[in-house]
Amino acid sequence: MLSASVASAGLERVTVMQGEAHASADPKVELSTVLGSCVATCLYDPVARIGGMNHFLLAEPPSTRSRETFDEHYGLFLMELLVNKMLGLGAFKSRLKARIYGGANLNPAMSPIGTANGAFAHKFLQNEGIPVAFEDLGGRAARRIHFMPASGMVRCRTAPIESAPMDKPLVRPQSASGDVELF
Repeated sequence: MLSASVASAGLERVTVMQGEAHASADPKVELSTVLGSCVATCLYDPVARIGGMNHFLLAEPPSTRSRETFDEHYGLFLMELLVNKMLGLGAFKSRLKARIYGGANLNPAMSPIGTANGAFAHKFLQNEGIPVAFEDLGGRAARRIHFMPASGMVRCRTAPIESAPMDKPLVRPQSASGDVELF
């Protein structure tokens, strides 16, 4: 469902979910996503006016997994997929510019997955010779990204960080009871 402002502008909003990559040259398309520790890379060819966005959950599969099997949730697959989709629409790799978003470490008590995701995106783009024009990575806040692929315009909004302390474990209320059923 389109929001009122998007619908009134005649735009088609495409939500980019985890494990997806979309590219377009249509000026009426807006790509959007919500990120926590995930990373979204927005690529843009300013001459062809083609852009695209991906959304990956983890950088690379663990070394125990075969590299011959691709999993759409990993950045390794989604970065290649995004570049190839854009080339298929007529973009030139030598003209691509990148903007990287996300990579938050929402819970400081957990491993810094967001930091690893951001570092992977940087490394991949550097290896491919794609310059990073802008980045908004890290921190503890979630982000909502809106990207107009035909113009390269991006709007990033951050969610407020809850002020409740994260170091207190949740305690089960005394009145709660029940069994756990495993399946």
